[in-house]
Amino acid sequence: MPGIDKLPIEETLEDSPQTRSLLGVFEEDTAAISSYFSQLFKAMQRIYDAQNELSAATHLTSKLLKDYEKQRFPLGGDDEVMSSTLQQFAKVIDELSSCHAVLSTQLADAMMFPITQFQERDLREIVILKEVFQISSDDHDAAINRYSRLSKRKENEKVKNEVMEDVYTSRKKQHETTMHYFASLNMLQYKKKIALLEPLLGYMQAQISFFKLGSENLTQQWEEFLTNIGTSVQNVRREMDSDAEATEQTIQDMKAASDPLYMPDPDPNQIPVNRNLTRKAGYLNTRYKTGLVSSAWERQYFFTQGGNLMSQSRGAVAGGLVLDIDNCSVMAVDCDDRRFCFQITAFDGKKYVFLAHKSCTDLTIWIATINNISKRIYLSENPEEIAARVNQSALEAVTPSPSFQQRHESFRPTSVPYQRDCSAGSESPALSSLSLDSLVAPDTPIQFDIISPVSEEHTSQAKSGAQGRRTNPFGESGGSKSEESEDSILHQLFIVRFLGSMEVKATESADVIYETMRQILAARAIHNIFRMTESHLLVTCESLKLIDPQTQVTRLRFPLSSVVLCASHQENKRLFGFVLKTAGGREDGRPVTVCYVFESNNDGEKICDSVGLAKQIALHSEMVRKLFIYLISNDSICAEMPGQIKLVLLICTKMHVFLFFFLTGPQSHTETERAGQSQGETTGRTS
Repeated sequence: MPGIDKLPIEETLEDSPQTRSLLGVFEEDTAAISSYFSQLFKAMQRIYDAQNELSAATHLTSKLLKDYEKQRFPLGGDDEVMSSTLQQFAKVIDELSSCHAVLSTQLADAMMFPITQFQERDLREIVILKEVFQISSDDHDAAINRYSRLSKRKENEKVKNEVMEDVYTSRKKQHETTMHYFASLNMLQYKKKIALLEPLLGYMQAQISFFKLGSENLTQQWEEFLTNIGTSVQNVRREMDSDAEATEQTIQDMKAASDPLYMPDPDPNQIPVNRNLTRKAGYLNTRYKTGLVSSAWERQYFFTQGGNLMSQSRGAVAGGLVLDIDNCSVMAVDCDDRRFCFQITAFDGKKYVFLAHKSCTDLTIWIATINNISKRIYLSENPEEIAARVNQSALEAVTPSPSFQQRHESFRPTSVPYQRDCSAGSESPALSSLSLDSLVAPDTPIQFDIISPVSEEHTSQAKSGAQGRRTNPFGESGGSKSEESEDSILHQLFIVRFLGSMEVKATESADVIYETMRQILAARAIHNIFRMTESHLLVTCESLKLIDPQTQVTRLRFPLSSVVLCASHQENKRLFGFVLKTAGGREDGRPVTVCYVFESNNDGEKICDSVGLAKQIALHSEMVRKLFIYLISNDSICAEMPGQIKLVLLICTKMHVFLFFFLTGPQSHTETERAGQSQGETTGRTS
């Protein structure tokens, strides 16, 4: 006979919506079997109760057997062998409908007993198991909800242990009940055939015995057919017994292997973290808004499909799209009402989703899997192999020095010293002939947080000091220069996230920025640092400022003259960095060169272009200012210059507008530069 459709017992612990949908099909099939066997039982009961109505009852039985192929069983409805066998039975029974009734005792032993056992014992067992399964499933959901509502701030160890024990007991009860329920439904597919064939076989044998094999309708051909059917029934029974033993062994093995999984937060040593996955599925809690300031959590089944994050409610036929996670960013976050939370932000930064898991191990696996999908590793032929290679490269990129193992506890969490890997596979072509030690200082710590914010008090003092100074109309600095010129013609604001910074040595090419990016990203991957500080980057003609988006307080200010290099990542355009050179940064007075790396919602090249434009404007403004001072300080030139041109030159210098070239006639850039250089040789006088 054809194969038997079965419920996957291995997926009972996961309890996914797909498994629930398949369970619904089996339950629908069970209802159809119960309905059909009820009719068949009544038909055979009529044969047993009334010998006088044997002919009519036999005809009804034959009719029901003929209608078997018209039944719409969700499982095994296209069993041609069974349909053909029942059609032959129907033909024999129809021929015997006009014969005498068989002895009631023979019918009771051979026909009524098997079908009665099937209906009163097997089908009843399914109904009871279904009720127990529903109760255990509801208890498990209630326990999970109580566990999810545990407060992080007011954590009571006693209450926590009671809730965890409740989750363990309810999950174990549900798992065991589900496995037995699935096993009974699988066995029902065998018992259905046996309960259908054995009564018919008993009925025919009773008829043969009653007529003493002398009836004209019972030839040797029918005896051979019945013998084959009996052999088939025995084969099905042996197959069912073998499958029952294997199922029972599987249940025992799964109970032993799944015991650690019953705990909501299992021991990480017992369940290793797999960082090479490109597909993940499981139940997560998602947060959604219920009002302007209120929110709630809902438990849904989430799974990845290609580059999409999907969700599916229990009982739903299919899942729906939640977020496109190609080129997304994911990081662990802190929530007041949930533990093990993480946030996924889309590539454009406009859409995000908050999710929470029940354990730290699964949280790490989810974040690693989404990071792999964000890199589009799933598009390759062997995604897990490539993901393993990428993670292995990240591990090899950062090899702790021996002293780091001893000093690790004394370092701050935000600084991670490390030793670089100089493998050729991670170097660019420009670095093939250059040692990495010439780009980055050895044993350089990485700074992952902005730890030098400018206080509001310092800002207010700077503003009050700027107001108290007299403004020089000729653009000269009468004292210390103000922190930011309010008349700057360039103001561009970008949303950036700080990845890290470290001291570098070389500033001649963009390779130092690429190498710094590689080491910072590798260090974040190794040490599981996902949190990033978001700021507003303000680009002006005087400086680069990192501003707190909530308080509008300046965290860091970089003078534009100190920025010596700026470049974006060659592959991931959202990454960019710049090199800042400050004089007297060390105790011995030597300059310090630091590379800062950021991630932006925009294209990193646009930010680099904006910085370059600011430096060009600042350079041209300084050239015009020096030229203006030179002309004003020269008596011979100043005496011949009309007063209107002096006024225009003054306005142009203050507004950084380069109309000087049009007012003074054709003058080449070479002459302008020569004039700026000669200004240094002449003693300037202030008007």
